[in-house]
Amino acid sequence: MASSTFAHVAFGFIAMGAWAVFANRAHPLPQALLAGLVQGAISGTLTLFLKKFLEWMSKRLSPALRQAQGDAGGSGDAGGNAPVQEVRRPEPVEGQARSLAALVLPPLVTATAIGTILFTAHTLAGTPEVLATIAVPFTVSTSYAILYNLRLWRAAHDR
Repeated sequence: MASSTFAHVAFGFIAMGAWAVFANRAHPLPQALLAGLVQGAISGTLTLFLKKFLEWMSKRLSPALRQAQGDAGGSGDAGGNAPVQEVRRPEPVEGQARSLAALVLPPLVTATAIGTILFTAHTLAGTPEVLATIAVPFTVSTSYAILYNLRLWRAAHDR
C-alpha cells in the first residue's frame, strides 16, 4: 500500500481536505465542506505530480545527474571506429552554479506554484479562512519538495 499511487492520492485528498474543513469549522458547514473539497482535490493532484516534477527538474539542472543517467557522452560512428570524444565537463564555477541551482530551484519553483495554486483556488472558491486553510498543505508539500530534492541532489553529487 505504501507504493500505491492511488493510496497516496487518496491520503492527500482525505488528510488535507479534512484539515481545510477543520480550518473553516467556525463558518457554515457548506463553506467548510467546499473548502475541504477544493483542498482535497488540489492535494490529491499535487501528490500525483510533485514527485515526478521534482525528478524531471532536478535531472535537467544537475550535470552530475544527467551524466549518471546517460544523457551526456561522446559520439562516434555506428561501427565504433571514430575516436572517442571527450565529454565536456563544466568549469568549476559553472558546475558550482548549476549544482546550487539544482539544489535550490526545484523546491523554490514548486513552493511558488503550490502557494499560487492554493491561494487562487481558495480565493475563487470563497473559502473563508484562506491563510489558515493553506498553511498546513503548503508547509507539508514544500517540506516534501525540499527534502526529496535534497535526496536527489545528494545522490547526484555522491554526498
